[in-house]
Amino acid sequence: MAVLKIILASTRPGRVGLPVAQWMESLAVAHGVFDTVELVDLAAVNLPFMNEPNHPRLGQYIHQHTRDWSRIVDEADAFVFVMPEYNYGYNAELKNAIDYLHTEWHYKPVGLVSYGGVAAGTRAAQQIKQVVTTLKMTPIFEAVSIPFVRQFIGDDGNLIANEVMTTAAEAMLDELSRVADALSPLRTAAVTT
Repeated sequence: MAVLKIILASTRPGRVGLPVAQWMESLAVAHGVFDTVELVDLAAVNLPFMNEPNHPRLGQYIHQHTRDWSRIVDEADAFVFVMPEYNYGYNAELKNAIDYLHTEWHYKPVGLVSYGGVAAGTRAAQQIKQVVTTLKMTPIFEAVSIPFVRQFIGDDGNLIANEVMTTAAEAMLDELSRVADALSPLRTAAVTT
């Protein structure tokens, strides 16, 4: 049973990331390549800045918020990060959430849905690839990049996706599923050792 977790990175009030993530969740459910799709909002997870005394690779978590976050990430077979671009980079809350854990991320593919102004969040997406590969994650080529994102938000607050965005998201989901299946033996081996 393949599980996709869509992680909404932005936590700021009035964020445009919420309708983007909700659109991605609806599309992923309708697309059907994953048995379970869950939207995980980092604002709701509400992790403080890293406050665990032990290195994450040890898995010796002393705080309940870390154990809860570990369970959420561990359950996933694949991820989509819905992420803004701040000053040519990804946001601190996403980096903090990644850094809390170690082995829970291993051998899982990640797709990137980035948004912003003219660059569509692509600079942030490129930067985070260096981080996730260090955790043995596989960032896939297929991605969704939304330029001038506010123009796609309707009066009702929902994202109005165009054909390019939808086609890109469906291709990303198909590839995430393929790569998650291919990496499954490595995830299974990591659990049993």
